[in-house]
Amino acid sequence: MSGKKKILAVIPVRWASTRFPGKPLALIHGKPMIQWVAEQAEKARLVSEVVVATDDTRIFNAVKKFGGRAVMTSAEHSTGTDRVAEVAETMECGIVVNIQGDEPLIPPENIDLVIRPLLDSSDPPVSTLMTALRDLEEMFNPDVCKVVADDNGRALYFTRAPVPYDREAWPGGAHETEQNGATSGVYGFKHIGLYAYTKPFLLRFSRLKASRLENLEKLEQLRVLENGYAIRVTETERNSIGVDRLEDLNAIEQLLSKNK
Repeated sequence: MSGKKKILAVIPVRWASTRFPGKPLALIHGKPMIQWVAEQAEKARLVSEVVVATDDTRIFNAVKKFGGRAVMTSAEHSTGTDRVAEVAETMECGIVVNIQGDEPLIPPENIDLVIRPLLDSSDPPVSTLMTALRDLEEMFNPDVCKVVADDNGRALYFTRAPVPYDREAWPGGAHETEQNGATSGVYGFKHIGLYAYTKPFLLRFSRLKASRLENLEKLEQLRVLENGYAIRVTETERNSIGVDRLEDLNAIEQLLSKNK
């Protein structure tokens, strides 16, 4: 496959974590979490190569041990995207997928889904996913990122706030709405933090300064919009469970046990 058509999947991981230090090597059914993520990424049909990008030798050695490819990167990066860009800059590829290292059960179908728009067109140069939010508590949870897209599937905004806000139905927030007997339905869309970029745009993006809204919301993708670029958003029915805390591992292991 030529360099222009090659699709590189990069999983940026680090050891340091405020809530869960050493998370990438946490064992799930006897395998480190980073191995689960890498193996799921390998199952994606459109991915040419999977690389783990890290600044920690413990993670590097663990990846090598299970037969994966790892690359040591700078310890000075402030974001995972910067780490992905460092790897992509030295490799021949046309599209780069940024896969979060804390989603051990990431559906391979989602990885293919986020890639496809860039195979059809390099405009917009960024692709991501969303899934319907049917839980009102999630809609009001600031840890859950929401996205609003236009009728052409381009992102209008990403936020931790509940948007679009139902002014008539939610005067007292989620709790009061549920007490009033809110009917179930789609309240909005959750952003799934999986990105595909054209390589030229990824390198350009990593050199842009952090933007005002990005700093306010703590959402890096807002830098793309604030600089006048578009993001393609595709809906998926397949959600993905992230591991933020030690107790999240129990939910993953229970899910795996049920699927045996």
